[in-house]
Amino acid sequence: MYTLCLLHFSLSPMEEAIVIYPASMLTHLAPMVEFAKLLLTQHPSLSIHILIATLPSQPSSTVPSPVPPSITFHYLPTVDLLPTSTDLDPLFFDVIRLRNPDVRRTLLTISNNYTLNAIIVDFFCTSAAFEVASDLNLPAYSFLPTALGAAACLLYLPTLCNKFTQSFQHLNVLLDIPGAPPIPSADMPPTTFKGNKLYDVFLDIATNLPRSTGIIVDTFEYLEPKSFKEINDGLCLPDYPTPPLYCIGPLIVNTTVDGDGVPQCIKWLDSQPSKSVVFLCFGSLGSFSVQQLKEIAVGLERSGQRFLWIVRNPPLENQSLNIDTKVDPDLKSLLPPGFLERTKEKGLVVKSWAPQLAVLNHDSVGGFVTHCGWNSVLESVCAGVPMLAWPLYAEQRLNRVLMVEEMKIALPMVESETGFVSSTEVEKRVKELMGSKEGDSVRERALAMKHAARVATSEGGSTRIALAKLVESWKQK
Repeated sequence: MYTLCLLHFSLSPMEEAIVIYPASMLTHLAPMVEFAKLLLTQHPSLSIHILIATLPSQPSSTVPSPVPPSITFHYLPTVDLLPTSTDLDPLFFDVIRLRNPDVRRTLLTISNNYTLNAIIVDFFCTSAAFEVASDLNLPAYSFLPTALGAAACLLYLPTLCNKFTQSFQHLNVLLDIPGAPPIPSADMPPTTFKGNKLYDVFLDIATNLPRSTGIIVDTFEYLEPKSFKEINDGLCLPDYPTPPLYCIGPLIVNTTVDGDGVPQCIKWLDSQPSKSVVFLCFGSLGSFSVQQLKEIAVGLERSGQRFLWIVRNPPLENQSLNIDTKVDPDLKSLLPPGFLERTKEKGLVVKSWAPQLAVLNHDSVGGFVTHCGWNSVLESVCAGVPMLAWPLYAEQRLNRVLMVEEMKIALPMVESETGFVSSTEVEKRVKELMGSKEGDSVRERALAMKHAARVATSEGGSTRIALAKLVESWKQK
């Protein structure tokens, strides 16, 4: 068996380095690049190497934001496959495993010029990448761009699966999971449902997490104290030692607005009263049927609240998360007749995209209707903006429970069994968020979390301490 230490035969000490291996999606890549930048503030002499990979059907990954010269990107070769189906989800994880030889070769090449201290692996890649790390005797850390409560559920998943023979969505019970509030069984991520095409993949990921040298999570202690304590107490892994836990967030991508001048939506916000606008944005994959878009429009109009709403094209037929991004949506055909004209004094509808971080930090924004993607949640936390939680896919229903019941930074949007949200519910919840005691409560909590996030990331804060402990841990290996 090769070990990296056998390759370090240079007479002079080589520069220390770590490798970061994100999953091939921007929502996972971006926080790991920000994590690399944060590491350099603690350890400026470190060289950081980031492995970039894409699916055969994807364009090349986009590296978010400028990076320091001590961060190097290594582009892994595309894996050529003849997929047996058009479903990319299982293929995504097949490709990760098939990349192991390329990952191994890249690590060996890097080790010719650097002393490799560790590899930090996106949790989607752990099952495959840990094989390579073990073969090369390289400490391997898992990185989770998720809520800590979601990490607790993942760590406890094998125990839960042994406890119940039925799949979670059929149990109709509250799950008692260490590190989380009581979770309605149907709100667990669909990939944890028995019979789901990715069930075995995620059970394998959960089973491999205890092998990590450490677990790194994009959150901060004050936001999720119950999760932090109960994971560290070993309650989520009753049969294994719990790896050290490092909460190094919030990791926020500091992007600048590209193009000429200030976007129209920011100019519009400049003319609105302070904290008066509810912002609706549902992520890069967040799209709705025409019927649902019309219900949102009716609810917003009836609420009487000022709003900024980002509208994307409805999903392509038979592909619930496949959105036609090549053409901007035709708002007049998607929204109720006369809606744009009737609401033009109080609302603005923007096609496809807006600079979310800039919008959330604008003084006019007083609420955020979100799909509960974790990056968006953290951006809202750091801006001190309370949320309406409207989950759409992945672990977002679980995030809603955490945001409402544990963090208390959001109110829930309540959908029907089919996932449809009525105009009455939209009207009710928007009014509640923007002008009620319940809304005031989550607003106060959101502002407190904004302050706590600043403290955590300041000198002597919990995030800085966790980062120092992380760097020290691989120096001791």
